[in-house]
Amino acid sequence: MIRPDLFLLHYAGGNVYSFNFITPYLKKRFNIIPIELPGRGKRIREKLLFDKDLAVDDLLTQILNNLNSNPFLIYGHSLGASLGFSVINELEKRKLFPLCFVATGNPGPNIKNDIQRFDLPKEEFISELKILGGIENEIVENEQLFSFFEPVLRADFEIVEKESGLSNDVKISTPIYACMGDKEKYCNQIQNWEQYTSNSFEFRLFNGNHFFIYDHAEEIAKIIRQCSERIATY
Repeated sequence: MIRPDLFLLHYAGGNVYSFNFITPYLKKRFNIIPIELPGRGKRIREKLLFDKDLAVDDLLTQILNNLNSNPFLIYGHSLGASLGFSVINELEKRKLFPLCFVATGNPGPNIKNDIQRFDLPKEEFISELKILGGIENEIVENEQLFSFFEPVLRADFEIVEKESGLSNDVKISTPIYACMGDKEKYCNQIQNWEQYTSNSFEFRLFNGNHFFIYDHAEEIAKIIRQCSERIATY
């Protein structure tokens, strides 16, 4: 039995280890390939990126280098969902089509937060991080630890918050399954994703905030498994 490849695209401040919470539910079914932007994790010695096009090119190169004849899926959370959509658009230009794109913690293209977090003063920046959740208090409250994570977080936020937006006629042929927490700011706009695929679209709201994924790992893994079993029409 051929196991599909599953590429995992992390959220702001994340790295290749960010999806360890869900991989136990997926490793028997998929070849799991987490990838990361430079400046963190296994790429800590590389310079951070601040531009979306450069970030997309970086992730695209990693995926292309790992692709083989296996079917594959892409799962991205938050920043990973924003970049994942653009990466898939580039893959499709090369006639490479994922089985599905699973996007969580993100309402889709052209819905922008009214706050540019990357440029906030430190105390306001920390307040925004606490609202989002996903970062331990021990990190925020430890000056030395936070001084390490802060540049990475700001760079990642800048990637998506400074982009001018996508043209409304940009669509991918890949099916999209979107999930958000029902306490997220833009969760009522999750169906925005539907206009960006010419294929099937499904969505689900979970109980929780932006990092609802930690509380619903098994359910999200089930969605990913189900998506892998469908035959996409291109």
